[in-house]
Amino acid sequence: MENQTFPKYFHLVPFFIESEYKPFITGIYFVLYLSGIFANSFIMVLIFLSSDLHTPMYFFLCSLSFTDIGYTTATVPKHLHILLSGDSSISFNQCFTQMYFYTLVGITENMVILAMAFDRYVAICNPLHYHSILRWKSCITIITGIWISGLLNSLVITVPLSYLSFCISDTIHQFFCDGKVLIDIACAGVNEFYVVIYIETFLFSFCPCFFNFMSYVKIIKVILQMKSKEGSKKAFSTCSSHLIVIIMYYTTAILVYMMPPNYDRLHQVCLVFFTAVTPMLNPLIYSLRNNDVKRALLKLMASQIYLQAA
Repeated sequence: MENQTFPKYFHLVPFFIESEYKPFITGIYFVLYLSGIFANSFIMVLIFLSSDLHTPMYFFLCSLSFTDIGYTTATVPKHLHILLSGDSSISFNQCFTQMYFYTLVGITENMVILAMAFDRYVAICNPLHYHSILRWKSCITIITGIWISGLLNSLVITVPLSYLSFCISDTIHQFFCDGKVLIDIACAGVNEFYVVIYIETFLFSFCPCFFNFMSYVKIIKVILQMKSKEGSKKAFSTCSSHLIVIIMYYTTAILVYMMPPNYDRLHQVCLVFFTAVTPMLNPLIYSLRNNDVKRALLKLMASQIYLQAA
């Protein structure tokens, strides 16, 4: 243990720190962050207040919005602090705390998206048993299990990594701490840790992605076999928003984690999209493309106008 190197600080590399457009970019970035927090909070409040949206589908959507708030909050505030202050340092403890919460929301989001795909699979492929399969007790158990799994498995990744020796560099070539970049600057015990990373990636990234894909293969197959054109159109409309979210999420995730290291600037752009833009777009996709959400919003606005008039 005495030969291990534990730096007091790491230095993050922010997005566009040297750019002449830094104030403008920082302002846009801040607006994106606030918009994401507001949009996701709005969806959560709307679902809570509207009894019409008290269904498993919107319960999972509410969980997704909460996770998206966690995604942006785990990474964006520190990045904004660096852009505004010019101080790119982050303490050892802060770095691994940030990594823990980022890993937590990453695992949780993967599993929540899978739960939403399961909800749509049951609704389209087994509609007669929908309410018996997805009872409230079952939905709460699923989400509770997802969060417990995320909390524990984030520890499995973060704690062993924090005991590695970091002697290659103290510079992290992105604007937040996560396992991928920290392994790059570790110089001992890396091979053993890769085993943990591969297992966790398989369980919480590859498996959810695979089951999401298989669910939608089955869903699309069932929709295409429907005799009623109106029925197939309605069925697809209930799934299209979630399908767009899945495609957007996994496309950006693949670009972020599979991109070669020599594409540094493009990698940073993808990270901004992944951590700030995607969480902001998710509630917009669901609200703009979903008639239930639109009706619930209009109903809530009408009730507020009525109360004010009375």
